[in-house]
Amino acid sequence: MSEEGEEVEAEPSQSSCPAYDELLEVMDRATARLDLPWKRARKVVPQVILCPVGQAVLRQAHSSVPPQPVPPLLQTLQRYLTALEPLLPPDELQHTRKIVQKFGCPGGLGEKLQPELIKRAKHSHNWISDWWVQWAYLECRQPLAVHSNPAISLPKRDFTDWRGQLVFASKLIAGVLDFKAQVDSGKLALEYMRGQPLCMELFPQLFSSCRIPGPKHDHVVHYGRPRRGPAHITVVRNYQFFQLDVYNSDGTPLTESQIHAQLLRIRSQSWKTDKQPMGILTSEHRHTWGQAYTRLLRDKINKESVRLIEKSIFTLCLDSPVMRISDEKYSSRMAAQILHGGGTFSNSGNRWFDKTLQFVVGEDGSWGLLYEHATAEGPPISTLLDHVLEYCKKPDRVRAPLIPLPMPKKLYFYINSEIKWDLEMAKQNLDILINDLDIKCFNFQRFGKEFVKQLKLSPNSFIQVAIQLAYYREVCAACDIASLRMFRGGRTDYIRSPTNQMLSFIRAFDDDDREAKVQLLREAVDSLMGQGIDRHLLGLKLQAIEEGLSLPRIFMDTAYGLATHWKLRTGQVPTNTDSVMCFGPLAPDGYAVCYNPQQDHVHFSVTAFNCCEETNAEKLALTLERSLRDLQELFQPTV
Repeated sequence: MSEEGEEVEAEPSQSSCPAYDELLEVMDRATARLDLPWKRARKVVPQVILCPVGQAVLRQAHSSVPPQPVPPLLQTLQRYLTALEPLLPPDELQHTRKIVQKFGCPGGLGEKLQPELIKRAKHSHNWISDWWVQWAYLECRQPLAVHSNPAISLPKRDFTDWRGQLVFASKLIAGVLDFKAQVDSGKLALEYMRGQPLCMELFPQLFSSCRIPGPKHDHVVHYGRPRRGPAHITVVRNYQFFQLDVYNSDGTPLTESQIHAQLLRIRSQSWKTDKQPMGILTSEHRHTWGQAYTRLLRDKINKESVRLIEKSIFTLCLDSPVMRISDEKYSSRMAAQILHGGGTFSNSGNRWFDKTLQFVVGEDGSWGLLYEHATAEGPPISTLLDHVLEYCKKPDRVRAPLIPLPMPKKLYFYINSEIKWDLEMAKQNLDILINDLDIKCFNFQRFGKEFVKQLKLSPNSFIQVAIQLAYYREVCAACDIASLRMFRGGRTDYIRSPTNQMLSFIRAFDDDDREAKVQLLREAVDSLMGQGIDRHLLGLKLQAIEEGLSLPRIFMDTAYGLATHWKLRTGQVPTNTDSVMCFGPLAPDGYAVCYNPQQDHVHFSVTAFNCCEETNAEKLALTLERSLRDLQELFQPTV
């Protein structure tokens, strides 16, 4: 971006590159089509659809999943400018076009960086995934609680006391171990999407893995091996951590009755709440936690305890009862409990936020899963949960062997004055964060994905249109999560909305011409089926940095900042059960909306920060419900 007093180089001659001429023609036509009220158009903000590109875990499937290609440079640049059209007034768009043209023209920096990305793709497992994980997660310094770790709240179980809690927790542990056995043995069924095999590489990394804090960036450790990996899980109750071995000496997993007996032992050792909730340290700002982590591990006892937590297959959090609440607010309260534990006077001390998998079971029948995002993605987590839910339907027919089991090992921590201060600061900061977060969950029951399929529309895109319509009505911004597991070693990418078609539909929504609105809606839905561009742009940016070049002007342009400031973060993780996913917004003035479409209903969660006067989770949730009803009435006017 040129600033006052800066010399702007002349735009490259259009006659120098026929292919580039074609790109410029398309750009010119696209810009000419725009006839937007720019003040209002600024209210529509970019929406990202995050697309996970799973990794091939099953050896026999590895070769059947193709590598992730590097998209053509001019295609990405064209789509980038198209994505900016609803966001910028004509003069700013024209300014950005010149910067993009210079970057992509013959001899431009983009043309020099693109071959390096292609070379990287040929000589690496995946050309962007490692960069993406490092940039999006491991270098991010915000707390994992709320800001990064997604939570999934599952349907309430039929128990209301600690006895039922331990019986179900035993079944849950056995179900997860059964799933792990399928992963370790290579017997996990290969997943397909539209007949194409999906990458399965993330599955073994779910177990015995943990994120480790650092002063400048974090890293992830994987201790899991199919044969000689860790044989224990971590159980947390009343802020106290226990090592629970879950395999017999012959390598067979403990039966449900054996696990239940061990959980009873843990309960007998953790009657009182520990005064120092060590797990809350992991909720801190990553730089702060990295420093405290170094201090904590100076002591031999602390180091041994922390390592056992990090190496464990997963963590089970046995939460204490929480204050009763109305049925209307119950789902929102339970989602919050899974996400952050409810605060330092509730169950937040029962979490180790760095751990990849944390299963949470409450005494009132609530339960769910919290996962660390650098290692895990939504679709593999959904597969795991579907397996556990099916397993929980089966009776326990395995007789427990008459073998005495060792007492679960309680993990101890030595807390000096420095660590105590770290804990006090962590408790204060976490309570501030939790009190700032507003969560609203609801179940939209007028229709589900079956109704949308009957209209021959994509349910995901249809819901995206409803979210955009609600957001526009409330003056908000957008970002969504989608899957790229059809490529080897891939993770995620963004698919942007609003598009020009989306904006046209939203602007025309209050008009009387129903048929015209239906057609515009179909065009808006179709426009969301495009290819992501953000990982490619990120790759070009990081390639320039890796080569020691000055940051290209395309990434210093204010348009790029606007296009990557995601005020509305959305995500669909469809499962076979009535689960609700939630996570915090990406921006302080933003929203996060998650949804799980079922056949005849859709589960939603909406989050926002109370510190921003412009956002209100409950208000957006109500507006979203109204938008869904309005879209239904477009096709069923008499409803």
